[in-house]
Amino acid sequence: MTDFLTSVGYGQWILHALIALPVLGAIVVLFGTTANAKRIGLVVAVLEFILSIGLWWAVDTRPGTMQLVAAIPWIPTWGISYRVGIDGISLFMVLLTTMLLPLCVLSSFTYIAKREKAYYALLLLLTTGVLGVFISLDLFVFYVFWELMLIPMYFLIGIWGGTNRLYAAIKFFVFTMAGSLLMLVAILVMVYRIRVVTGVLSFSYEHLLLNAVKVRSWSPWLFGGFGLAFAIKVPIFPFHTWLPDAHVEAPTAGSVMLASVLLKMGIYGFLRFAIPFFPSVALGPDITALVIGLALIGIIYGALVAMVQPDIKKLVAYSSVSHLGFAMLGVWAGSVQSVQGALMVMIGHGFSTGALFFLIGMLYERRHTREISAYGGIARVVPLFSVILMIASLSSIGLPGLNGFIGEFLILLGSFRNHPVAVGLATTGVIFAAAYLLWALQRLIFNRLDKPENSSLRDLTLREVLVMAPLVIGIVWLGLFPGPVLRKMEPATKRYLELADPGIHPIKLFSFADKSK
Repeated sequence: MTDFLTSVGYGQWILHALIALPVLGAIVVLFGTTANAKRIGLVVAVLEFILSIGLWWAVDTRPGTMQLVAAIPWIPTWGISYRVGIDGISLFMVLLTTMLLPLCVLSSFTYIAKREKAYYALLLLLTTGVLGVFISLDLFVFYVFWELMLIPMYFLIGIWGGTNRLYAAIKFFVFTMAGSLLMLVAILVMVYRIRVVTGVLSFSYEHLLLNAVKVRSWSPWLFGGFGLAFAIKVPIFPFHTWLPDAHVEAPTAGSVMLASVLLKMGIYGFLRFAIPFFPSVALGPDITALVIGLALIGIIYGALVAMVQPDIKKLVAYSSVSHLGFAMLGVWAGSVQSVQGALMVMIGHGFSTGALFFLIGMLYERRHTREISAYGGIARVVPLFSVILMIASLSSIGLPGLNGFIGEFLILLGSFRNHPVAVGLATTGVIFAAAYLLWALQRLIFNRLDKPENSSLRDLTLREVLVMAPLVIGIVWLGLFPGPVLRKMEPATKRYLELADPGIHPIKLFSFADKSK
């Protein structure tokens, strides 16, 4: 496979194609007929995923450095270039995004009945924004994609969302925009101060990384700008309040993309930018204690609030606060195992929570209610739906043999040496997760079938099975055979930890492997 990809010059054009194809697809959808909008969207989404699969072989993760790097001058007088690249950390975020896109399109075939052309076009544009965030190696370009992602999601929630969609969309926009503006200020100040020291004006990630140590006196303020933007996106407690509203009101595909991909952009931002740029501040004792403390609050608070939710979709939304608290603990624990665990939680959460939101959307299409009390005993009439719901829920709990276990186990294992008390407290989050999800399952699909309107529910259709099958396979495969994924991400994880060591000068450690030439 590697020889074939080399023969077609795959590495020279694939990252550009993944960014451009959804934009071109959105244009075709907008200028096509309404009847064909969903079909065109699906074809583009499937093609995007097929093209991205080759990255598994094309990206040589062994050096831990950036691969397939390409740079095209954009605004040379300002030191801005369209510069992209990928490594063992961003690889899986890209593959997760492209895999979910066709599932989101396919799941919307019967759910979306108005303004279909705009809906599928925005979903494709959202993909471009997300992929751009994960592969950008120029801070200006990164910021453009970060903001581009915000616009489609705002309209997806505001137009196709639930009853309180405008409130949720505005709240999502205001929270994210507030953090983004602070990050933009931090980027501009950092670039300017480095220019004063070096005489070079550049937004290049490599240039800023190698010279960040030269503006050390500004590090606390700059880290604050980056860190707040990423903390809101994760979201870390207490910046999480926009998340339940956005999840509950968003259409099913919007909830899936939000939970499975967009939230991971915050943790990715810490791993790629905030910590490597300012390790002495980010990993200092004060910030470490603060972040781990907030992560623990998120783990426990998110689980406890999820436990009392009458709305199944809001329950899953609060569970995301808890799960991503685990990821933040893993990142700040700073060991190979804990950081790999955080990355596995990011991937696994994408599969399990994405599956839960798809299933909730399918149930909502049938009954038009998400209240847990409106169901009960439906396993008798929708057995296939119930089995898949059980698998996704057990994965979210962290049952051994499913993907959720691997990430949480590695985080707890890698964090125990330096933070044993935090690990003990975080473990209670696993117990609470079992409590709220198993109790929800009991009330939702078990107990007595005592409501007549549930006795005629339709089980999953072939289209819905096609949506769920890749996620179930991913949940089981990652749970039983995580080795290939862990091996792919390990070199990049070690390189990140070298860059994040406050006692090591990053210029000795960072190098780019450019395969585009």
